[in-house]
Amino acid sequence: MNDPVTVLSGVGPKTAEQLEQMGIRTVADLLAHFPFRYENNEIRPLTDAEHGEQVTIQGDVHSEPELRFFGKKKSRLTVRVLVDGLLVKAVFFNQPYVKKQIALGDHIVLSGKLDRHRLMVNGAVLKPASKLEQGGLEPVYSLKGELKQRTLKKLIEEAFAFAEGRIAEILPESFLKQYKLMPREEAFFYMHFPKDETAFQQAKRRMVYEELLLFQLKMQWFRQQERQADEGIMKSWDKQALRSFTAGLGISLTGAQKRVLQEILDDMRGGERMNRLLQGDVGSGKTIVAAVALYASVLSGFQGALMVPTEILAEQHAVSLKELFAGTGVTVVHLSGSSPAKKRRETLEQLKEGAADIIVGTHALIQEGVDFANLGLVITDEQHRFGVNQRRVLREKGLHPDVLFMTATPIPRTLAITAFGDMDVSTIDELPEGRKPIKTHWGKRNMLPRVLDFIKREAEAGKQAYVICPLIEESEMLDVQNAIDLHSSIESALPELTVGLMHGRLHHEEKETIMTQFQENALQVLVSTTVVEVGVNVPNATVMVIYDADRFGLAQLHQLRGRVGRGADQSHCVLLADPKTEVGKERMSIMTETADGFELSQRDLELRGPGEFFGVKQSGLPRFKVADLVEDYRTLEAARADAAKLVESGSLWQAASCRKLFEQLAAEGLFNNERVD
Repeated sequence: MNDPVTVLSGVGPKTAEQLEQMGIRTVADLLAHFPFRYENNEIRPLTDAEHGEQVTIQGDVHSEPELRFFGKKKSRLTVRVLVDGLLVKAVFFNQPYVKKQIALGDHIVLSGKLDRHRLMVNGAVLKPASKLEQGGLEPVYSLKGELKQRTLKKLIEEAFAFAEGRIAEILPESFLKQYKLMPREEAFFYMHFPKDETAFQQAKRRMVYEELLLFQLKMQWFRQQERQADEGIMKSWDKQALRSFTAGLGISLTGAQKRVLQEILDDMRGGERMNRLLQGDVGSGKTIVAAVALYASVLSGFQGALMVPTEILAEQHAVSLKELFAGTGVTVVHLSGSSPAKKRRETLEQLKEGAADIIVGTHALIQEGVDFANLGLVITDEQHRFGVNQRRVLREKGLHPDVLFMTATPIPRTLAITAFGDMDVSTIDELPEGRKPIKTHWGKRNMLPRVLDFIKREAEAGKQAYVICPLIEESEMLDVQNAIDLHSSIESALPELTVGLMHGRLHHEEKETIMTQFQENALQVLVSTTVVEVGVNVPNATVMVIYDADRFGLAQLHQLRGRVGRGADQSHCVLLADPKTEVGKERMSIMTETADGFELSQRDLELRGPGEFFGVKQSGLPRFKVADLVEDYRTLEAARADAAKLVESGSLWQAASCRKLFEQLAAEGLFNNERVD
């Protein structure tokens, strides 16, 4: 299996080089290069096929083929085919030779994408008559260079002949019986040569489970290694003092807040270092939970750090924490990249000597020269905005501090247990009582004058509004309203109101001044780019207008919407957009249908896929060959539970039934301290 592909007949230096470009070096690599899609050669009535579906049809040529050329190499061949009494137009692109292969009256078989509205098959490909008898699924492989589909298929056939009887089973027999899984060699074969839909689905189910189990075993192994090598500090505190602080907050914690707080405090009391993700919807009360955890750390004799992505948010958190800890004797300091030199020196000295109990800041907290006396708890807000290395550097500054990551972008459970498989996940899944749901409306951009009239009425009642747009200045590339122009337009349309402008290019002092004016209602309208997306808290703001809303993802729209609805009054979010794509229209509809961040994140995942949901480069999400994180989430959860049992019990390296599984992971470098994705 690990022999080079050159052992196969027909693989010379040139073919070997082409396969190398595709990451195929061995016979095993070739067998594991599964098709990325399958063409269904089964001929069904057109009335049963969906619009946009790949179909195979047979019929009689009803018109002379018509060939047109565009430029030197592009062509379009059109022919009408009578299929079950329906006249279907078949369109062949860049296949001029097909004209000589068909004639009026011929009975032909072809496949392509069905356009039901125009009764047309686009991107048609002529099939040999034998396909009619063969039927079934035909694999289509991803290729590079000059390699052809038929060449690769022939090589895979040879690889199976060469490896017959040598594709070893790696799953324990108990798993095969429990999940009724197809044997490995059979599954490999039917992934490439499915005799029918049933055989293919069974083969795929087997390979999906195997792929997810191997991945989860790696995650559980790393998790165990980290815990063993990195013992935490068992913290203890005056329980009555913590209860008094919580009771003095002036609010009743929700059931969900109490549950996640208990999970966090249990971690802090334990001997293993906490590595937990706290996720909760906008306004669910994560900051209160963080404050109680920070107080527990201080009561235990340790310092706490809160790192946030923007200076505006750092400033706001510092102010709110100082208010929460007033009268407790807890010292809260603030550090950012723009802190004056003198203040910075004083803050650093307080930290180093232990005079500062809690520090709030941006990534400036991880710079060289920032030293802690006794760091016990690190909380990173909107954690997915920070790189893995930044988090690691901050974590290692103290003596094994507990680590809590927080996000207000709810992550579907599927992704949470994949991207954060080495973390524990806590979820606040309810909002505080008394919060009025934000009413969301979708209108076209030409409705802006009506929206401004509504803003004027709200301002006359003493309320305020945000107006968000994607860009700062005019762009020739995108037809989107820019903040500077929009600010001028709104100032002209609402001369009786004070309209502010904020964007990322302003200096920190300018941003602070504008936000202070808005918080004090010296500004009634704030035109801004997405710098207000996270954390900005102005309870008096009741209107959020998002211009060119179709340019934003669902998660970002939900974050922006969450800037209003923070007070007792009814709030509104207005989406102004003229989406030109179905996805854009779907996004606007979803926003008006639900305000549940978890439901939105699941819908966003379904619309965009996991890579785009997080951004593959930033997320470290694995690229699976067969598995799909959206469709296969139940299998993922089963694989995670199975992997956890095998690693925690030691069966992975002790049980005879797991020997092949262990060898597979060893071959992939798992036990050489390599991080395997």
